[in-house]
Amino acid sequence: MTNASQAPDFSLDAELEETADWAETDADDGDDGFVSGYADEPDPEDGGPDPTTGAMDLAERHQLRRVAGLRTELEDITEVEYRQLRLERVVLVGVWTDGTVQDAENSMAELGLLAETAGSEVLEAIYQRRGKPDPATYVGRGKVEGLAEIVKATGADTVICDGELAPSQLRNLEDRLKVKVVDRTALILDIFAQHAKSREGRAQVELAQLQYMKQRLRGWGGNLSRQAGGRVGADGGGIGGRGPGETKIETDRRRINDKIAKLRRDLAHMKGTRETKRSGRRRHQVPSVAIAGYTNAGKSSLLNRLTGAGVLVEDALFATLDPTTRRTQTADGRVYTMSDTVGFVRHLPHQLVEAFRSTLEEVAEADLILHVVDGSHPDPEGQLSAVRAVFADVDASEVPELVVINKADAADPLVLARLRQHEPHCVVVSAKTGEGIEDALRVIEGELPRPGVAFQVLLPYERGDLLDRLHQHGEIDSLDHTAEGTVIVGRANADLAGELEPYSR
Repeated sequence: MTNASQAPDFSLDAELEETADWAETDADDGDDGFVSGYADEPDPEDGGPDPTTGAMDLAERHQLRRVAGLRTELEDITEVEYRQLRLERVVLVGVWTDGTVQDAENSMAELGLLAETAGSEVLEAIYQRRGKPDPATYVGRGKVEGLAEIVKATGADTVICDGELAPSQLRNLEDRLKVKVVDRTALILDIFAQHAKSREGRAQVELAQLQYMKQRLRGWGGNLSRQAGGRVGADGGGIGGRGPGETKIETDRRRINDKIAKLRRDLAHMKGTRETKRSGRRRHQVPSVAIAGYTNAGKSSLLNRLTGAGVLVEDALFATLDPTTRRTQTADGRVYTMSDTVGFVRHLPHQLVEAFRSTLEEVAEADLILHVVDGSHPDPEGQLSAVRAVFADVDASEVPELVVINKADAADPLVLARLRQHEPHCVVVSAKTGEGIEDALRVIEGELPRPGVAFQVLLPYERGDLLDRLHQHGEIDSLDHTAEGTVIVGRANADLAGELEPYSR
């Protein structure tokens, strides 16, 4: 039996008063001793207080990216559906036919970067020295057996070959390896399909994929002559379609041809829209500069640094596909345009060159090409050669070219000196730090086409519109304001000089 008289009196108000100062500890300075582990890390989904279009695009791309090792496998699958998220596990295979060992290793390293950009986890990479790829299996018989053992030991689900496989090579490798096999062309097309955003870009990628797929159709069970009979009215079969009629593979190929024809009509219409914009610039004789170069050389970063475009920048191959054109001006006020283009790569699939021809016309019709090369790359000379081969394919070899050696902050000084010796007409910059950008702008302005007609006029003050056009599209040597008007000496294009003729002195 307890003694109630010895128990302390309980008061709710008194208890609450004792705990009142708990929440006030360090409340004045906001420091409660807790430091988040993410305090110093920027949020990849946060573009900042005033995000650019490129920052928002990059945040969206990161939201959809798969993460290596991420698993949602549960012990008790009765509560939620079983799921497992992981990267595609791949083995890389190459054939070294010419060049040095360093060339073969650079090509395999680039294939690995392409695979990672496509969303894969590279497990193993092997290459074989051969005079030419094996016509049946791309690599020799013994290498196929060794490759099958590697695939089985690593648990890979895909093999990527560093070259374009013939349909028979693709089928033979899949039959022997028992996993999916893709070639370099299919890998690049997959990256383009992931990164294309505009309507024209998606249509160009789809056209390239269909052209690639048309030659690699495989029928049911490997039998390409299976006929589409029975109740397949929706497929064009059914009554009248059975027997010795159109086979299923022929139906698929016919549909692909129809889709290709439709895409080409759509792209021709889009090309007309692009040509209208381009003709407007030609009519006003606005000079154009095209930024071209190897993928991941820093073209978008350079465009942002030169014009403040704010386009997407990412350390990945083929990060941006859709061309971006920005209007800018020289130090003396002349207006010109600067366009970013799709990046190039060694052995760029000819389907992509054909599909993106309307986009690459920006390069062929430019007044100046800024050929961007990665100075920190192991083989910058190889990048220059690969890009110039594509220039020849799109008839851009005759366009004046300025080589821009980017990433000077990360490049070896000896490599930069070697490139300067091989490419006398070049500038060295760092789009990341801003090093050399002012010098590059001065060289670009000096390379732009200059107006060809000299003039000396006394322009009335009420013709301020002509003076504004002279600042934008002409070149003014001297300008003097007098009582009668403005005395201007300079050069202009033929059309503008004709309008100035009535005021000549």
